Amino acid sequence: MITRRQVLLPAVAGAGLWAACIPPALAGAQVEEPLADAVRTALSSAISSSAPPVPVFTDIDARLRYLRWLGAMSRRLQRRTPEWNERREFLQTVWYESKRAGLETGLVLGLIQVESNFRKFAVSPVGARGYMQVMPFWTRLIGNGDPSSLFHMQTNLRFGCVILRHYLDREAGDLFMALGRYNGSRGRPQYPNAVFAATRTWAWKEPAPSDPPPAGGITLPGS
Repeated sequence: MITRRQVLLPAVAGAGLWAACIPPALAGAQVEEPLADAVRTALSSAISSSAPPVPVFTDIDARLRYLRWLGAMSRRLQRRTPEWNERREFLQTVWYESKRAGLETGLVLGLIQVESNFRKFAVSPVGARGYMQVMPFWTRLIGNGDPSSLFHMQTNLRFGCVILRHYLDREAGDLFMALGRYNGSRGRPQYPNAVFAATRTWAWKEPAPSDPPPAGGITLPGS
């Protein structure tokens, strides 16, 4: 189970405030560290597996839960990504890659909000790229060596999720420390606080059967 230690400072509500709290050179700056051969092999395998991000469900109830989640997240993301097909493809891929890495989907969306504000081609002052602001050295360590591939949506989301999972395992499930390691600010509270605050925006709970449907619904594929 993912755990996090208690954060002592007030939560920072977004990437802009986060950038104002610490030097901008830390933004998205995962630190290159030596990897044991077994770790490098495991991470490379996780990156290279090429299953398409198409959800497969064992029963209709699971599919309906996913579609309800997709509808709720789509409404929240619409202001940032107005085009439905682009929004659907992005959310479907986030859902797939977060589940694949054993991460909470809301956490991944919160991290993306803080890191890039959902900008596919975002580049930080230190060279981190894409939605999840992945540092280019990761493509040399565990990928194909091409940093431009980090602007490909699924590639970026897969790298980001696999790297965060790796850091979470290294920190024995301590999400606070894993997020700090992801950002290159391990042990400092501003970045984890910002992600925790953003994650609340993307939290989703299955509505009770008696709850009325949300206003402004959209037509979902396959429904």
